[in-house]
Amino acid sequence: MSESLQIHLTSRQCELLQRGLRFVRSSRMLEFRDSSDMTDEERKQELAEIRELQNMIEAGVNTGRTARV
Repeated sequence: MSESLQIHLTSRQCELLQRGLRFVRSSRMLEFRDSSDMTDEERKQELAEIRELQNMIEAGVNTGRTARV
């Protein structure tokens, strides 16, 4: 996640995006995986990236700044 994109979101848009990210995170955590799919480390990394994005959006909402995604 080294690239950044600056977008302007309304409070409602941020709320919808956060809700969607929570859904995606829950879905990925509960997803049935074959042993040949992604490794545990890759899965942890993906979940960490989702959480980081949630935190960035939340920080932007709380400070009134534009969320950097």
